[in-house]
Amino acid sequence: MKILVLNSGSSSIKFQLFNADTNESLVSGVIEQIGEKISHAKIKFENKELKKEASIPNHKIGLEIMNSLLIESKIIKDLCEIDGIGHRVVHGGEEFSEPTVINKSVVEQIEKLIPLAPLHNPANLEGIKSSMEHCPNVPQVAVFDTAFHSNIPPHAYMYALPYETYEKDGVRRYGFHGTSHHYIAKEAAKYLQIDVNKLNAITLHLGNGASMSAVKSGKSIDTTMGLTPLEGLVMGTRCGDIDPAIIFYLSRTEGLSIDELDSMLNKKSGLKGICGNNDMREVGEMAQKGDEKAKLALDMFNYRIKKYIGSYSAVLGRVDCLIFTGGIGENDTEVRKNSCSNLENLGISLDLKANSQRADKIIEISKKESKVKVLVIPTNEELEIALQVKSLIS
Repeated sequence: MKILVLNSGSSSIKFQLFNADTNESLVSGVIEQIGEKISHAKIKFENKELKKEASIPNHKIGLEIMNSLLIESKIIKDLCEIDGIGHRVVHGGEEFSEPTVINKSVVEQIEKLIPLAPLHNPANLEGIKSSMEHCPNVPQVAVFDTAFHSNIPPHAYMYALPYETYEKDGVRRYGFHGTSHHYIAKEAAKYLQIDVNKLNAITLHLGNGASMSAVKSGKSIDTTMGLTPLEGLVMGTRCGDIDPAIIFYLSRTEGLSIDELDSMLNKKSGLKGICGNNDMREVGEMAQKGDEKAKLALDMFNYRIKKYIGSYSAVLGRVDCLIFTGGIGENDTEVRKNSCSNLENLGISLDLKANSQRADKIIEISKKESKVKVLVIPTNEELEIALQVKSLIS
């Protein structure tokens, strides 16, 4: 069964075609700078690469370019011959708690959720509508970033605000990166030979955007991101947890507008706000060369992770494993080391030699005597989407 996975951004389409029967990636690619004078498209397959430059004014034309490249690669004869298309959708609100076959009603419901994800859902919808128009007879499935967190109980997802803000405006914790958290929890259960429905884990998806989840009996019961992806950990350009009154204070003292504050918290804060750089590799190099602000940024990043490991350990009671994934989680040995240091009281004891590896497969980086296994598991959100699509349309 061939499943195409699409991740449509405002000016890009990332795509990957899978043989969902063997979990094999047949081709991957990206179309970038949609809407600009010159757009770029490329695909990779069988150690080969095809590139194309053209004017791509919208997502519909982008899919046509993608189709032509797939045909040129001879992986398929036409896009419409595949068995299903899975679309990553960032926000499913309370309406969507599992993958859903897309029809007119589903499109309308995703449109109603745009206020909760104004930067992401409109772009996701562009990809969906263009794909449905291009391949009307191919089943289309929406897979939601928020779905894995739909089991979080009310005492964890509610904010202590007037209750009508939840009833009228949907203000609550939704959580994100759910597809990644779900995938690595299942992979950890396989590795540890535990039934996933009995697994208790703390999952860490660490990249430019970063989040953690407390997984109890295979289900997310809490997560660091909230109504939006701004809450929680220190991130590349996002502040994470702050005192909300800071917003009022800066508005009064600096005369900043709501839009200016939004931009500051989402695009100018985090690692970038502290040391001027949001690339963790470069921040690490700056710190090694003695840059005090870079050192501070790293300390803040690691400290916030450590605080959440402690709080989620308390919430879960028994923790089978701690799982690192994402670009930083899989590759940054210093972040893993510093985030787990001095946590022996929680049953977490890191093997520094094992931790020195970078992960292209599952590795165990805890000491043999560690009560909590510490694992590094490369995430594969696209494969997880493909498998969910296959399960739904089979």
